[in-house]
Amino acid sequence: MTGFRTFAAPHLVAIALTLVVPAALAWWARRRGPSAARAISIGWAGVMAANEVLYWSVRWIELGPWGFLANHLPLNLCGAAVLLTIATLVSPRRWAYGILYFWGLVGAGNAVLTPGALAVDFPEYRFFQYFVAHSGIVGAVLFMTWGLGQRPGVRDLVRAFVALNGLALLAAAANLLLGANYLYLSAPPPGTVSPFFFAPWPWYLLLLEFLGAAMFLLVLAPFLGRRNRPSRASPG
Repeated sequence: MTGFRTFAAPHLVAIALTLVVPAALAWWARRRGPSAARAISIGWAGVMAANEVLYWSVRWIELGPWGFLANHLPLNLCGAAVLLTIATLVSPRRWAYGILYFWGLVGAGNAVLTPGALAVDFPEYRFFQYFVAHSGIVGAVLFMTWGLGQRPGVRDLVRAFVALNGLALLAAAANLLLGANYLYLSAPPPGTVSPFFFAPWPWYLLLLEFLGAAMFLLVLAPFLGRRNRPSRASPG
């Protein structure tokens, strides 16, 4: 087993596929119409759901019930975003896309570029599971944006930010009950060299609030002043 190597060939391929796959599927959906878009959405959701259930099963066996509850409830940003991605692909909702756009591009996007939580490299199982989950979130957002014509707005940014803080409240309660560290609310990730955590606890939490808002604004910037015009490929 080898440690993960950031920006080595397997990582670069994973990043490229995160962009190329949704771009190709978006082109196909726009060319073939709503039935193709619906098939792609359901298929994508199915792959992500199977990936998540398999990973939960593996971790439950490895850690036992208590260890699983303390580490693998969907109370981290990407864990919650996986479930939201699956739900939005199966049953499209405008408000859900709006939240997922920001959670996906900022949260999962950073996880794809800098997989600090990934301890193994290609071809280990965890490598594939990690990128199916995180690249799957980003790719779904890009597919819905490029292929289905969805567009984020300022209201979506506010809704996503409020929802993120709501998730933080749930995570804080779980941390107290389980002795966990969801969303890194109780302590910074061990051994991290991330600039996001350079301040001591709890001050880095305030820093992350401002940084999160700034990054939400950054990914919204390309769409400011544009109207949301769903594509003819939109499944609903």
